Amino acid sequence: MSEESRDCPVLTGMSALFESHRRSERRDAAEHRERILEVARSLFAAHGVDAVSMHQIALAAGVGQGTLYRRYAHKGELCMDLLSERHQQFMEEIFTMLAATATAPALERLDRALTAVIVLLEEYGNWLEPIATAEMREMPCDESDTARRFAFQYSPWHRWLHELFAWLLAEAVERGELAPLDIDYTTDALLAALHPMVYRFQRQERGFSSERILQGLRRIYIDGVKTSKE
Repeated sequence: MSEESRDCPVLTGMSALFESHRRSERRDAAEHRERILEVARSLFAAHGVDAVSMHQIALAAGVGQGTLYRRYAHKGELCMDLLSERHQQFMEEIFTMLAATATAPALERLDRALTAVIVLLEEYGNWLEPIATAEMREMPCDESDTARRFAFQYSPWHRWLHELFAWLLAEAVERGELAPLDIDYTTDALLAALHPMVYRFQRQERGFSSERILQGLRRIYIDGVKTSKE
């Protein structure tokens, strides 16, 4: 991350969430990880994320299934590792946008960030879904810390987006562009609408275009909470 980006309130310390996702590892372990990721990326591209099992990945990578599961408890963790580089790039893009629009209306900055997330979901929504559904598919159905730790809402990606949108909403309220509102609740509601499974359902089952989804989000979370100009 650039020196300037570390001073941004939204990005300060947030890259550590992604960096901490990877364990410190020996050279041979790092080589195993790179091999697993290379194979997974190839299989996902050829067959789609949903159609590829952890067993297939272990077999193609030439590692034991136990070895694979010790490194990645489920496919969501593997996808998070694959996406970490793209996430870092996305963070830099958001910082660049915020720096370039520092004097623009806060709601314009919020709209740009929202648009960027929709574009990312279009690109990588299928890779995000295993992260979002890991706790339902492959984790025990309980309230343990382990289950909570792997829930989508506790993933580095979701936590960073919450930080971003909460900061942008607070900025809009502070500037008088939005009426006072419950920042945390509104951010949670917005991110629920951006959940990969919800987005995929609206795109594939409802047949909504990405533009229709974006316009709907704008009407609810930007236009719908603007301060009255009367």
